[in-house]
Amino acid sequence: MTARVLVVDDILANVKLLEARLQAEYFEVLTASSGQAALDICARERVDVVLLDVMMPGMDGFEACRRIKSSPATSHVPVIMVTALDQPSDKVQGLEAGADDFLTKPVDDIALITRVKNLARLKVLNDEMTMRASTSQQMGMGPQAMAKALNGESGRILLVDDHPRSAARIVEALAKTHDAFIERDIQAALMKVAQYNFDLLIVSLSLQGADGLRLCSQVRSLDRTRHLPIIILVEPGDEARLLRGLDMGVNDYLVRPIDRNEMLARCKTQIRRKRHGDFLRTRLEESVEHSVTDALTGLHNRRYMEEHLRTLLEGAQTSGRPLSLLVADIDFFKKVNDTYGHDGGDAVLKEFAARLKRNTRGIDLACRMGGEEFVVIMPDTELERAQQVAERLRSMIAAEPFKVNSTTQAAVTASVGVATLESPDETPETIFKRADTALYSAKRDGRNRVVTLAYAA
Repeated sequence: MTARVLVVDDILANVKLLEARLQAEYFEVLTASSGQAALDICARERVDVVLLDVMMPGMDGFEACRRIKSSPATSHVPVIMVTALDQPSDKVQGLEAGADDFLTKPVDDIALITRVKNLARLKVLNDEMTMRASTSQQMGMGPQAMAKALNGESGRILLVDDHPRSAARIVEALAKTHDAFIERDIQAALMKVAQYNFDLLIVSLSLQGADGLRLCSQVRSLDRTRHLPIIILVEPGDEARLLRGLDMGVNDYLVRPIDRNEMLARCKTQIRRKRHGDFLRTRLEESVEHSVTDALTGLHNRRYMEEHLRTLLEGAQTSGRPLSLLVADIDFFKKVNDTYGHDGGDAVLKEFAARLKRNTRGIDLACRMGGEEFVVIMPDTELERAQQVAERLRSMIAAEPFKVNSTTQAAVTASVGVATLESPDETPETIFKRADTALYSAKRDGRNRVVTLAYAA
């Protein structure tokens, strides 16, 4: 899905300029002319990134950012402060308010698009994890647990810098609140971050005889370190390498000479982000996956689907966003079991689930209801788009035979019923029942087809 960017500025010309640049890259753009208007939009709309001007009458950008970050509903929306003042004190004040980044006017096109894309990707990943967490009532995310997870103090930081004097100054500043370590060699640094639990990696791009960006790329490619935040240290004017780093997934950067307060604020922000992500992933693995996952297919089970659908439906009704649901059933599955035995039937079910997962987005939820019936819940999806997904799934199932054992394949088809949220009075039971009724219509009308059933008041 295209990211939604909220542009906030009291000067219309600035809004129009940023809006045109973002729309040229196919972002969906919302606009606001004041801090309060921005807060109102964030409260009622899905926003993936906020571009927030600092100097505005009434509520300035710093206060607007503070309020966005202090609300549980919007605290994880990335905020980029846009300012005409390139002063370290302004950056520190913005970062302390919770800002994720800064852009200085006049805004460079490449920096604008690169920063927005990177932060939008992070927002999508965080949304997916948070959605799973809010669905399960077993996450243990009380205020104390969340406060611990969002703490940005006392982190373990590895600095990769082969300039002794520069490295010593940085570590001296970090050591007052963090455990900081220095490594001169990039291969040794890669081994350390893969072996030990660091909260942050800082990499100088001024290494002698080594490429700091190569280290960043390697860290991002390893499963164990791909979520490790990275800050790069760049020389003034080295924009090309900076943008390459941001594009490969570097989280933030500092320009030499490094301001101590700005560095500490940026480190705190990145450590908090990592701990929050780690907390969500750990809790999901421990208390959700085993209890709400179908053992055969690896998909979520009916229990999880029902809670998740209720969570999403309530959110969609509050915000006015679309929500669609499809129910898919393997045609003549009993014949598959009778012909190839239950092992063959299980093989078909597992392959069906695999194809289902390959054709849904990360934010969608694919579930096995039981037997040969499957469900996909699609947030932010209009009916027309849901029908396209259902038809693609149906044709993809029928296109290639399923392997039932080492020597045998079987032709398999599926029928699909589709329903979408159409009324504020809907419940999880009514929308599911409509999709299920549409499925039975598809079965009755000849199978291997998609049927949509409209809401009847």
